[in-house]
Amino acid sequence: MSKIRFGILSTANIGTAKVIPAMQQGEFTEVTAISSRGLEKAQAAADKLNIPKAYGSYEELLADPEIDAIYNPLPNNMHVEWSIKALEAGKHVLCEKPIGLSSTEAQKLVDAAQQYPNLKVLEAFMYRHHPQWQKTKELVTSGAIGTLTTIQSYFAFFNRKENDIRNSVEAGGGSLMDIGCYCISLSRFLFGEEPQRVNARVERDPDFGTDKLTSGILEFSAGTSTFTCSTQTFLSQRVTVFGSDGRIEIEIPFNAPPDRPTRLWHTTSAGTEEITFDICDQYTIQGDLFAQAILEDTEVPTPLIDAVQNMQVIEAVFASGKSENWEAVG
Repeated sequence: MSKIRFGILSTANIGTAKVIPAMQQGEFTEVTAISSRGLEKAQAAADKLNIPKAYGSYEELLADPEIDAIYNPLPNNMHVEWSIKALEAGKHVLCEKPIGLSSTEAQKLVDAAQQYPNLKVLEAFMYRHHPQWQKTKELVTSGAIGTLTTIQSYFAFFNRKENDIRNSVEAGGGSLMDIGCYCISLSRFLFGEEPQRVNARVERDPDFGTDKLTSGILEFSAGTSTFTCSTQTFLSQRVTVFGSDGRIEIEIPFNAPPDRPTRLWHTTSAGTEEITFDICDQYTIQGDLFAQAILEDTEVPTPLIDAVQNMQVIEAVFASGKSENWEAVG
């Protein structure tokens, strides 16, 4: 087998607009089926994206023996349930972030995955695979900015649509779960450890109940990370990484465009170096890395336990927002 055949659980926009077209360009991935809760919607998506098969239920797709792996872009509150069902059906799982609604729920998926050692599961934090983030990690690890001391990250957009799942508490919506999880993930990625405690302010929408703006401080043994995420602030994203001898600024850290180069700036006392990265699609890279792990029976790029650890930090941030005090992680 030279390619992994993927089935898609749902016609969610993240899948149809970004992930599926990217995976159709992959060296080791092909999308062979898509499903929805109704055949008409699934068939429309299949026709638009030139996907061979359409199913009117998720169960039908999981029963297809010609599908090797599934991509799960369902709402956050359905991630763990359907990822476990996919494992039970003998499918590898690429699941959108965040992996679940809590660390306890995420641990259920870890426990389930351990029952199927021949199947791979990966949380789809696509940003980590982009060359700009691999370079950032390399610069930090090599000491190119001295000792890492603090990280500042910001990610926001404006959305008050009433029927959007990102504005539903029950579905696991809100700014921290939707986009703030990136700020937490990148901080853990660069420091290479878990934060010990957090302090946060959480502002909630009076109608939806979701957090519309969350700001936090993560305290690591070696430094700090501060972040703000919002679903009701002007569209913007930027990350700056500071060290004792320099800094790194990433222009478009999360939604890196697949149709033009991206940039970061590495600044030290010697000056500023602009580093440009060739056009690439981080979703294509993610799919290929996951498929290679399946084909070669190697470890996935990020172990699934990382998803549990990220959720533990998210929970501590929410707890701090409620108590208005520092909260321990884990």
